[in-house]
Amino acid sequence: MRKALLLAFTALALTAGPALAKKQLVIVVKGLDNPFFEAINQGCQKWNKENPDSEYECFYTGPASTSDEAGEAQIVQDMLGKADTAAIAISPSNAKLIAQTLKTANPSVPVMTLDADLAKEDAALRKTYLGTDNYLMGKRIGDYMKEAKPDGGKVCSIQGNPGADNILRRAQGWRDSLSGKEGLTELKGEGGWTEVAGCPVFTNDDGAKGVQAMTDILAANPDLAGFGIMGGWPLFGAPQPYRDLFKPIADKIAKNEFVIGAADTIGDEVAIAKEGLVTALVGQRPFEMGYKAPSVMMDLIAGKPVEDPVFTGLDECTKDTVDTCIQK
Repeated sequence: MRKALLLAFTALALTAGPALAKKQLVIVVKGLDNPFFEAINQGCQKWNKENPDSEYECFYTGPASTSDEAGEAQIVQDMLGKADTAAIAISPSNAKLIAQTLKTANPSVPVMTLDADLAKEDAALRKTYLGTDNYLMGKRIGDYMKEAKPDGGKVCSIQGNPGADNILRRAQGWRDSLSGKEGLTELKGEGGWTEVAGCPVFTNDDGAKGVQAMTDILAANPDLAGFGIMGGWPLFGAPQPYRDLFKPIADKIAKNEFVIGAADTIGDEVAIAKEGLVTALVGQRPFEMGYKAPSVMMDLIAGKPVEDPVFTGLDECTKDTVDTCIQK
């Protein structure tokens, strides 16, 4: 009798198989080497911890480097081909390449963008965008620079990947703010501001490359009045080289004779602001992006109405406000 029961239980276990894997709410970022995206991952993992009994799981992935645009596109394609992918949120490093990937894949699951969006003409390929109002972010960077140095001067913008829609939108907001006009692709004296030769500089989100570029631009333009840094890579990616570059002109920054407006408030950035080595920081909320994305994807799966876009707000820091500027 016991032997018969044992055989019956064994047969039942074999036919039942392993526990069903959870359906994946996939987040694909530009690169795993960037602390900004690690904050998104932390938000994703917090959602998992708070929802252990959900049939869904937040799954975070991306290429090893933010410079690997083709690698990100391949990961998106691979994830869309997996049976357990229930929805996907993408931060496109190259908006056009990701749009083409989506057109080719013709996904049957909901697609949204996170942190960076597709170009306007490709917006129909995703259901919504969750993240920063990037145009407003760039505009606020410009507002701080203009307020500090109203007469303007020669300036340079430090940007990331030339195909990243979020960075391009920030740059447009920055130019619109400084010039007082809309839609300019280069500043040529409007509002008193002129972009110097060799700018903008595209760094592929490489902090050390950004600091080296600023070093070179300063050497070539002794009368430069400031930098607009559209992503915080030089500050959080290469904080000590950044400090070494700007400490010699800290007095000029304090007197607003030289102005630096920079994106983000992560890593060493707030400390750098407290040291007076940046005029203002305009920060995003990456943790909130990662934490909210699974819920938005679940709403899309369920066919619930979702706003487009879903903005996560900004944190604005100066030397005088660093102790209270970050939303907790």
